[in-house]
Amino acid sequence: MLKKEWRTHRKRLGVNNIGYLFITPFYLFIIFMILVPVVANILLSLTNFNLHRMDFVGFRNYMYLLSDGHYRQALFNTVILTFVTLACNMALGLLVANMLNISVKGIGVYRVGFFIPWVSSLVAASMIWLWIYEPAHGILNEVLSLVGISRQTWIYDPKLARLCIITMTVWRWVGYNMIIYLAGLQGIPTELYEAATIDGAGSVLRFFRITIPMLRPVTFFLFVTGMIQNFNMFEQIQIMTMGGPVNATTTVVHQIYNRAFENMLFGYAAAQSVVLLLIVAAITLFNFRYGQKGLDTSL
Repeated sequence: MLKKEWRTHRKRLGVNNIGYLFITPFYLFIIFMILVPVVANILLSLTNFNLHRMDFVGFRNYMYLLSDGHYRQALFNTVILTFVTLACNMALGLLVANMLNISVKGIGVYRVGFFIPWVSSLVAASMIWLWIYEPAHGILNEVLSLVGISRQTWIYDPKLARLCIITMTVWRWVGYNMIIYLAGLQGIPTELYEAATIDGAGSVLRFFRITIPMLRPVTFFLFVTGMIQNFNMFEQIQIMTMGGPVNATTTVVHQIYNRAFENMLFGYAAAQSVVLLLIVAAITLFNFRYGQKGLDTSL
């Protein structure tokens, strides 16, 4: 009897060992590709490394952040771009998803049309919008001139540049939000709408009393992922405006890039990236702590 139990225990232990063996590559990836670089970056932020020397300076880089006007402007721009873009993406994504949540012939063409910008290269999309905003011969100014509106300098105007970046980013991300919301809409039981219709609820009341509450988990997912993505906005900034004009569109990631690869201040750039990591982590933890209240939509 004891021999049989021992064999059973050895068999279970062997299965567990095989399971650990299969998940080992994942943990190795997390350790060497994420945790080790993060720790190395934190240590680098405590130095003045600039390719020629590396001395320990403690928290001097972090203290300098408090008086860096460029960084404060970049942080302000990042917050504005993040929340405005995220609000527009989620609102338009839900609106388009509701419009395309019908079963008619050819509806897939419209869904693919809205989704194509998201799967396209961000660099290529930025180059296209750079041509659209071109002051002299850009298509946007050409269209406006046809209806009697004066030409604008768009991304070269400090008052319009931020709006131009928001428009381009919303154009690219609204299709992604639409697809996720569409999946959520198709998962809502039709019986809820039928019962509400029988009770006399109109389309607007059904939308606010059934659709929005049932989409809370989807909305929470899009909010968290969109927040992280927008706080790391860089490619369209670098290609379209390079942070200008007069730092009107520079972001935190763009400032990190400038400090590291243009000014060669790798220690200071590392400090900025650590602060960005803490900000994004704090926002994400706050969302998971307080944003999941009321997400239970089970019937």
